[in-house]
Amino acid sequence: QVQLVESGGGLVQAGGSTTLSCVASGRVFAINAMGWYRQVPGKQREMVATMTRGGSTDYVDSVKGRFTIYRDSTEKTFTLYLQMNSLKHEDKAVYYCNDWSPDPRYEYWGQGTQVTVST
Repeated sequence: QVQLVESGGGLVQAGGSTTLSCVASGRVFAINAMGWYRQVPGKQREMVATMTRGGSTDYVDSVKGRFTIYRDSTEKTFTLYLQMNSLKHEDKAVYYCNDWSPDPRYEYWGQGTQVTVST
């Protein structure tokens, strides 16, 4: 099992920056791919950025050039980050860290962290 704890976010001015962190614990050696997702009330959760174990990244079009996903990992620790620049009002959402697995029984989510962008 993997436990994910997000931090960061909060209230940020439009055009500003912030960084989200996700600390993974437990069976971190089994992590295949991780990512950041976001959700606003009444809408489906959407992928924001993902990173495979090999380091390949993918972004939703709306954040390309503004957000960067990166990680810091050792044999026993794994922290995933999302650097968010040039924030827009439409980036306001609850952001979730995800540990993806082809087997849904082993896919994990963090508790979410709110990002609010003031205009």
